Amino acid sequence: MKNITILEAGLILRIVLAITMLSAVADRFGLWGAPGSNGVAWGNWENFVVYTQTLNSFANKATAEILGSIATFFEVLLSLLLLFGFKTRIAALGTALLLFLFAFSMAVSISVKAPLDYSVWTSVAAALLLANIGKTSFAVDNRI
Repeated sequence: MKNITILEAGLILRIVLAITMLSAVADRFGLWGAPGSNGVAWGNWENFVVYTQTLNSFANKATAEILGSIATFFEVLLSLLLLFGFKTRIAALGTALLLFLFAFSMAVSISVKAPLDYSVWTSVAAALLLANIGKTSFAVDNRI
């Protein structure tokens, strides 16, 4: 059996982190199903904004809408950068920061257990590992 290389492990980390974040984005736009459906966290933008407000108790609805939009923008941007392997180190560090902020907000606003249940800290660690791997297989970075 062949051992997996660091380049291949980096590719897997890139893909898994990107898909994880894009799945969350898909959920908030109802692409995984309607609110209340099995496995659906939000099911629509309005429910996501309410959740954003829960994580940011200082925020009114308008502020939560802005924060949710900013988070969504960066989740999509960072996911695309990771999928294509473009500016991978910067994208991985950005992903780690974004997920860290999410995990910290969950821990403070909901419970210390919440980010553990959703493996958010594991994703932060994976993004930090990816940032330190450097080059990965099938990456635009390898062509530049």
